[in-house]
Amino acid sequence: MAVTLTTRTDINLDSVFRVAWNRESVTISQQALNRIADCRATFLQLIDSDADLVIYGVTTAMGELARQKLARNERDRHARIKAFAAATSFGDPYPERVVRGMVLARLANFLEGHAATTPRIALAVADMLDGRPMPLVASSGQGGAGEILALYPLFADLSSRFDLEVKERGSLINGSPCAAALVADSALGARRRIHVAEKVFALSIEAFRAPLEHYDAALDALWNDEHEATALRALRQLLVGAGNARRNYQAPVSYRVVPKVLGQAHRARAAAERAATVSLASASDNPVYIPPDEAHPLGRCISTGGYHNAMAAPALDDLAAIWADISLLCDRHGSKLLNGNISHLPDLLMTNRHASDSDGHGNVGYVPMAITGYLEQAKLFAQPTLIPGTESAGAGQDDIAATAFLAWSKEERAGRCADAALAMLAMLASQALYVTDQEAPPALRSFVAEIRDIVPPVEDDRVLGPELASLAEWVTAQVFPI
Repeated sequence: MAVTLTTRTDINLDSVFRVAWNRESVTISQQALNRIADCRATFLQLIDSDADLVIYGVTTAMGELARQKLARNERDRHARIKAFAAATSFGDPYPERVVRGMVLARLANFLEGHAATTPRIALAVADMLDGRPMPLVASSGQGGAGEILALYPLFADLSSRFDLEVKERGSLINGSPCAAALVADSALGARRRIHVAEKVFALSIEAFRAPLEHYDAALDALWNDEHEATALRALRQLLVGAGNARRNYQAPVSYRVVPKVLGQAHRARAAAERAATVSLASASDNPVYIPPDEAHPLGRCISTGGYHNAMAAPALDDLAAIWADISLLCDRHGSKLLNGNISHLPDLLMTNRHASDSDGHGNVGYVPMAITGYLEQAKLFAQPTLIPGTESAGAGQDDIAATAFLAWSKEERAGRCADAALAMLAMLASQALYVTDQEAPPALRSFVAEIRDIVPPVEDDRVLGPELASLAEWVTAQVFPI
């Protein structure tokens, strides 16, 4: 199927999921194409109506040469400059789904005429999403004031295939479609990672035999927070049919605060979804064309800082922080499950359950040490992303760098650390149920079966690293299915 775009609001989380993640194509409606053509026509009238009009990159040169006025006979030549020297970033490329999201988000500037470009360029951008391989966009070295270091290579081939006209080059490389796509990608992944986390922690709660009163429905109203109530409801649903032989006193703090921490995860996810929704539909071009109205019959074209997305990085930072907190809970739960004095599970839980002379917890006893390693990595990636100052381009305009590229990279890495920690806790909880001959609650039985397909119950010491790596990859595949 194809996603049809008519207005900027058609570019949203649902269309990102369909186009970027599920690889559906895009069509631009005739209504939108007519609007694009109309705005192009009035824009051309505007720039011909006043010889003294100053429009960045249109009647002036770009970048540090913005003070240089272009004569009318110079504008077309300036528009056709192939400034690919700006594409200097290199390193590991973004996943294809992220690049597809960037291309989709780029169309927000076109659909209502704000790019003041021709329909052919809008159609060419949309055609990039027809299933062909995406250009490689480096995920490192993105230190520019805007997003041109990413957008130049993204649209280099398109720019080479067309003789660009006035404003068309700027319409491809200015704005903040990358930030919009990055925060949208993380927002979509967050919902799925939280769902996995809910299942893992419910499994750990059952393995530990934590009192179910810690997750009582009365807390939904008492705590007075919609996101914590969402987490509480999810845990209760997963624990329907849980075993009755539970401890008769409160569990450690790490078990009692699970709905609070998961509530914060839902809160961070909701903030990321809002930032994505706003950013995806934002006309962030510079200069941006404002279509005609009664006061301005030819419209206006104004220079702005719309290409600086200030909401994406804080939203991404909040997600990175919660992945670190979730990794911490995994670390605490794993250690508590293995400590028979606290969990009341067999001390020989993680070796041969039929042996009485085994020494310690065997190789499974070392799993919390590995969780701690991933926890510490997640904490490093969860540092706040502050606006970088930059004078690297000279003592001119570009004195502030974009933040979303850095923030997404840290959030992505913190999330993968959480995936690894969740995988190891899931294995420990599965093992605890196995050695006590307990079955998981009905809602978790297929989940346990999938865990055991990858990491079978441990009867004797064996090398677990490759199995746990596969389980961590499986968790990540639940978050990012392509």
